[in-house]
Amino acid sequence: MTVREEIRVPSRPVLSHAADAVRANGYVFVAGVLPVDASGGLVGHGEVGVQAERVFGDLGEILAASGCSFADVLTLSVYLTDVGDRPVVDPVVERMFGEARPASTMAEATAHAVPGARIEVDCGGAVP
Repeated sequence: MTVREEIRVPSRPVLSHAADAVRANGYVFVAGVLPVDASGGLVGHGEVGVQAERVFGDLGEILAASGCSFADVLTLSVYLTDVGDRPVVDPVVERMFGEARPASTMAEATAHAVPGARIEVDCGGAVP
């Protein structure tokens, strides 16, 4: 039998019919994290570095609420509206993950659900 728990972080806005994360059978799956404030407003208009800092900061909060940390992440997907922003985003990823290196994908997306968002990330990991 699957043991399933939906995780909601109270400081995060509800943008769609989704949990911030779902924990099940020793794993956690984090929904796409966008660069928004608590009311759902875009953060860092036009600044992918500012947006990346917000997204990975929020990702850390969601992981913590799930009983995990960046070290527990197994897979990471980063979606950029311009893959040319990789040199700005990579240092943020490296700082947040430290020695941990998840299996990761970086891809270009034409748009995100929040207009003006230049980055979105999701991940999956093992609950310690």
